[in-house]
Amino acid sequence: MDASKLDGKTVAEHIVDFLERRDVKHVFGLCGHTNIAVLAALAESPIDFVTVRHEQIASHAADAYARVTGKASVVLSHLSPGLTNCATGVANAALDCIPMVVIAGDIPTHYYGKHPHQEVNLHADAAQWEIYRPFVKRAWRVDRADLMAEILEKAFHLAESGQPGPVLVNVPMDIFSEVIPSDSFDRIRDNTRALKKPSIDDETAREIVEALAKAENPVAYVGGGILLAQASEELREFVEHMGLPVAHSLMGKGALRDDHPLVLGMTGFWGTELVNQSCLNADYIFAVGTRFKEADCSSWYPGYTFNIPGSKVIHIDIEPQEIGRNYPTEIGVVADAKVALRVLNRVAREMYPDGFKRPVLEQKIADFRTDFKARNEEMATSSAFPMMPERILADTRKALPEDAIITTDVGWNKNGVGQQFDILTPGSILTPGGFATMGFGPPGAIGAKLAAPDRVVLSLVGDGGFGQNPSMLATAVELDLGIIWLVMNNNAFGTIAGLQKAHYGLTYGTTFPGSAAAPENGPGYADIARAYGAEGHRLSAADELLPALEAAIASGKPTVLDVPMINNPTPTTGHWNILDIYSPDRDVSHVAT
Repeated sequence: MDASKLDGKTVAEHIVDFLERRDVKHVFGLCGHTNIAVLAALAESPIDFVTVRHEQIASHAADAYARVTGKASVVLSHLSPGLTNCATGVANAALDCIPMVVIAGDIPTHYYGKHPHQEVNLHADAAQWEIYRPFVKRAWRVDRADLMAEILEKAFHLAESGQPGPVLVNVPMDIFSEVIPSDSFDRIRDNTRALKKPSIDDETAREIVEALAKAENPVAYVGGGILLAQASEELREFVEHMGLPVAHSLMGKGALRDDHPLVLGMTGFWGTELVNQSCLNADYIFAVGTRFKEADCSSWYPGYTFNIPGSKVIHIDIEPQEIGRNYPTEIGVVADAKVALRVLNRVAREMYPDGFKRPVLEQKIADFRTDFKARNEEMATSSAFPMMPERILADTRKALPEDAIITTDVGWNKNGVGQQFDILTPGSILTPGGFATMGFGPPGAIGAKLAAPDRVVLSLVGDGGFGQNPSMLATAVELDLGIIWLVMNNNAFGTIAGLQKAHYGLTYGTTFPGSAAAPENGPGYADIARAYGAEGHRLSAADELLPALEAAIASGKPTVLDVPMINNPTPTTGHWNILDIYSPDRDVSHVAT
């Protein structure tokens, strides 16, 4: 008898067995006629399938899930419209280096070239997988059932190794249903789950430590690579021993607690004067896990955030292409941040056992924080309604426990949080960085809560971002996820409205009819929440926010708080090249609308 008939398992069933062996707990996605064989296999599995109403919700939730767990998340997609709906969230994960494995159904192999139902083939047959080529680390089209095992194994290794990122495994639906023997999957059972990370040698470590020890004004500049490598503790030990002040990119926020005495803050366009000036004055910049991206570097203009050349750069990153991409580098090291910092800590203690203290610098940082808070106090305590965004952030910080997970979106909830909101547990802020995707935060909170069910999860989101995919509320209610969505409602795409107002004198296409203060002139977000079965509250006074947050946390129920907000611009001290494009002869940025 044919061995495949004796085995009696379909490829879909083997895939689910494989995922179980990799300790996958959740798969995010949406059904379609091309992937229901996998759903049928999942029905008998301990793996939970997280059903959503739109595929972009699935990919954003999976993105956040991977950020919290530190392992590749899994998305199951239908062909064509399912795959394209999913694409924005996958691209967001790609630009933020988040590991993800997307398994997508496709047309049957025997219909290649015939243009069957829903196939994308305007320019080539069997080419659906190419849609993802510009942003995934690799896209596979599975052409034979017996290759599925090794492709899945490669997919997880590639997603999680080096600079992490999403991959696509594109599977024709007839291959999902093909019955095959288990030998190809048995062959990979004993393969390593995770590859060892590259480190640095002692000679290189001594060169780095000596350069930083002799520097007059060294600055550590860290990015999201610290959080991806889970290297916050190693970073803390090293900067404390070497006495290094720490600047960070947007994605590096929370690499260390914001109240650490050596943390300067976020650099770039939305950076404060303290951090940007400290970086400008640095003779050595010790960069780890960062790509020196545009907004973090004031569009790379000298005189705003960095003066490179001038300052010398030591750059450690796991991806060789990032080193020297935007600034010349004196010492470039390809290594994992965590293992590299372990070596640097050991070598630093051997070379300089007493370490370095910079009490004058620490006092300067402390004084700046005190002064910044005092200058912000009027806004942070204002009873104005609609509310000041500074008051929203201040009350939110008071209400949340230190280890609460916050997802941000685009606008004040991202830029203002990066500048003014203290993150007190490393890795507890999830932000769409490279793609800056409006609509990431609300579904991202679903992934975060599933990954860390015992922690408070709050989505800080504008009304524009919340309106992208409010159907994520259905999933949260069905799974009884006690998430809070705080809608910072300025009745506009506020950041863009502020730019347009400043440079063109109008807000055409960037604001919504009516005003944030008039609920009858816009969507009732609290009503929408209640329609889905969640709790919903629209605030009518500033003093209602803190008790509303405390009540929502205590309830443990999915809750939407609609908070009318004044559309003030986030203060800036850096620069953004788009300002020169809009108004080359005027010194103008954003204004209130």
